[in-house]
Amino acid sequence: MRRFKEGCSQLAFRWIKRPARVPGTKDALEGGGEDHRGLSYLKQHTIGQSVWCSGVGLHSGLNVALVLKPAPANSGIRFIRTDIPSSPSIPAYYNNVVNTFQATTIGSEGAVVSTVEHLMAALYGCGVDNVMVEISGPEAPIFDGSAAPYVKLIQKALVLEQDEPRNYLAIRKPLTVQRGDSFITASPSDHFQVCYEIEYAHPRVGKQSYSWALKNGSFGREIAKARTFGFLKDFQKLQEMGLIRGGSLSNAVVFDDSEVLNAGGFRFSNECVRHKILDFIGDLALTGLPMLGEFKVCKAGHTLHRCFLNELMNGKDYAIPTSVPTPATFFASGASALA
Repeated sequence: MRRFKEGCSQLAFRWIKRPARVPGTKDALEGGGEDHRGLSYLKQHTIGQSVWCSGVGLHSGLNVALVLKPAPANSGIRFIRTDIPSSPSIPAYYNNVVNTFQATTIGSEGAVVSTVEHLMAALYGCGVDNVMVEISGPEAPIFDGSAAPYVKLIQKALVLEQDEPRNYLAIRKPLTVQRGDSFITASPSDHFQVCYEIEYAHPRVGKQSYSWALKNGSFGREIAKARTFGFLKDFQKLQEMGLIRGGSLSNAVVFDDSEVLNAGGFRFSNECVRHKILDFIGDLALTGLPMLGEFKVCKAGHTLHRCFLNELMNGKDYAIPTSVPTPATFFASGASALA
């Protein structure tokens, strides 16, 4: 078996046309995503300026440049493949998901972008509704395997409130999607909360559970820094399938049969389950609207996430678009657009 390489994904940021600071923004990474001056959850948000970064794709191993650009209200999130002459546009929407093996891949007009879940989670956690993502290759950069570099990039872009009201997708009636001992359950609520449970037959992972609610600063503090993880025994097999060509100890937590191989160990004692919440948030963001509901998830992954979204959005009124009721629980708890 080839030794897992101690590589380092390139991480570079550039800022284009940096304007005066927009009121209501704060360092979304150092401040944990907090916004003490209160951008409103009642309004849509974009970013205040274009920002650029580059990095290696986890599966493709290709170096890719990515630009986030402001977008008009009600336009949502779109990926533009700038390396293809026709520059095809791929809306970040659940019915454009074309593959969920080891990552979430979206596609349209014959073009695809894979491993979009970390960027989507960062946009969701920072309250960004509308943005154009220009990307020069088939996969989003992995950076350190977490969403924290994307949160930092969004913070540098500045989150900007728009004039249009913000709609939410509210769970209207309970829904459970189950495959074997894996399941996702959604229940009505006036806030957004995820309780996730995992179990792996490894002494450093085992059974973990974590409950996370979207409130002021919680995404940056509790979820964004959690890295993707994998097992050394699977590495060669996945590489033979053409995957994780860009994988390294710099962009994933890796386990041998008994220990963590990363010199720094864990960022959180339960980093693995926190990352699973991150992935779930990124996939849930493909509904196109922020959610109001409580979600219980057990031993799931991108494929079950996709099945759940298809059932949730199938027209049976499990979830309905709504404006935020006022007052709402998460307003009382101090939520902000940079949570």
